[in-house]
Amino acid sequence: MNLKWQSVLAFALMVIGLLWMFQRQQVFARSLPAQIVQACAIVLMVAARITFGKRSFHAAANPTAGGLVTTGPYRWLRHPIYAAILYFVWSAALDYRSAQAIAAAGLVTAGAVVRMYAEETLLIGRYPEYAMYRARTARVIPFVL
Repeated sequence: MNLKWQSVLAFALMVIGLLWMFQRQQVFARSLPAQIVQACAIVLMVAARITFGKRSFHAAANPTAGGLVTTGPYRWLRHPIYAAILYFVWSAALDYRSAQAIAAAGLVTAGAVVRMYAEETLLIGRYPEYAMYRARTARVIPFVL
């Protein structure tokens, strides 16, 4: 299966995980510390989206035209939007501490991981300078991963 189809299926996993949490009313955290993490995740996502500009979203991992973005949140994270999603769902899952919430967050994580790897592979093909950017920039946790 090619990378674009893998990324579409991975996106579907992310949506299923989020819908599962939403259906169980476990997508929004209850405790103040977890709510703060979720608020920060929203700010990160909005900042990343603004930095990325008017490029459209693609269900398949398609590198967009317009050059490699390495400013704003992309200075510290290669995937700030995925990072924000993961911070958001895991803060809720750990706050609720239910097997279903953790399983749903696991689906979101699995989908995000597949999409990140697919996008990175495609980005290296389109933007050769991505290899150097990848070597110096964390994937989802600044200075760690």
